[in-house]
Amino acid sequence: MAISRNKFLFILTGLFAVEWALLAISPHDRADWALENILVFVTVAVLALSYRTFPLSRISYGLIFIFLCLHEVGAHYTYAEVPYNDWTRSLFGTSLNDMLGLERNHFDRVIHFFYGLLLFYPVRELFVRIADAKGFWAYTLPVHIVMSTSMIFELFEWVVAEIFGGDLGMAYLGTQGDVWDAHKDMVLASFGAIIAMVIVVLINLGLKRDVAREWWESLSVKHPEPLGEEAINKPLPNV
Repeated sequence: MAISRNKFLFILTGLFAVEWALLAISPHDRADWALENILVFVTVAVLALSYRTFPLSRISYGLIFIFLCLHEVGAHYTYAEVPYNDWTRSLFGTSLNDMLGLERNHFDRVIHFFYGLLLFYPVRELFVRIADAKGFWAYTLPVHIVMSTSMIFELFEWVVAEIFGGDLGMAYLGTQGDVWDAHKDMVLASFGAIIAMVIVVLINLGLKRDVAREWWESLSVKHPEPLGEEAINKPLPNV
């Protein structure tokens, strides 16, 4: 299994390196491309440094790989300028926006949705393996993390836009004139995570796991004594 995982990661790393190198050539906005890749560098570094002590499953690595590949497309063109309409026009004779009755470039919306859909499982793996989360908590806490990190990223975008300002700030923010852009992005990330949660529930049900019992047990009270001032005033045991 270890050799198989190593080969799998070697293939993913090689494919991502090739895509990254190709899309690093003449990006639409070099400064925006650099900003978009900051979190990519951090993510890859964390995954590399943690591999020996805390390797993830191949499923988690694969899902992270897909998300990073999609993100690099947005980084190359800037999210508001990804020419998916040109691609669909060349294939089908009409643009995707025309087919769906859309106006703005929605590539950023799609990536926010995939952020929740693809990263739910890796986050769930962390909760299960580190926090020993079970039942209800093993399914819902990853959704909460996706929602909160999506909010944090929107704040990060706002801070970066304030710092750099001008065309670079607007390119990185990518609101395209929509005052509710951040809210919609967070909703889509949350929706993607909820869909992923439902998929995992259905898979576990298909594997004959007693999901209902696991949820019920996880919601039972483990420590009936209250915390707060009661715990503070409780005498310490003699050592």
